[in-house]
Amino acid sequence: SSSANISMYSLTWPPKIFSCVRARRARVRSRIPVRARARAHASNTMFLVVMGVAGSGKTTLGQALGQRLGWEFRDADGFHPAANIAKMKAGTPLQDEDRWPWLRAIRSHMESEQAAGRSGIIACSALKEIYRDTLGRGEPWIRFVHLNGSRDLIEGRMRAREGHFMPVSLLDSQFATLES
Repeated sequence: SSSANISMYSLTWPPKIFSCVRARRARVRSRIPVRARARAHASNTMFLVVMGVAGSGKTTLGQALGQRLGWEFRDADGFHPAANIAKMKAGTPLQDEDRWPWLRAIRSHMESEQAAGRSGIIACSALKEIYRDTLGRGEPWIRFVHLNGSRDLIEGRMRAREGHFMPVSLLDSQFATLES
């Protein structure tokens, strides 16, 4: 769709988004006098939603971008209610009704940060178009960065990571749900 072309980047690993984001920040800063930046900051905020299936590298990229840009990074897993995490730990895929409160909480966080003049990065699966719409696709201050990878690559990453609640057994349901 045309809105996807405006607000969504699709990347393969390793991502090359640093220069794109850095260039946007430079353009924004160059248009605003130093003294006016603090007052105008809220209108120049940006949120990146790093999206993709479990194990695609959302957290790794999000943390690196946050560190590089000086923006707050949040993993959307932290917005899940305990019941959702328990379901996933047990190997049960989440349904739409499980996701709506989670997505609304993420959107609320982004709106609060944007209103306070802060940019940020969220790592969130955002597997369906309607989930991306709920998060704010089409908003001028929100961009989606879709991380792609083969099933074998992603499975290998999932098997190698430690301490995450998402089992490899849910990977097929992630790919089946993904709408790109």
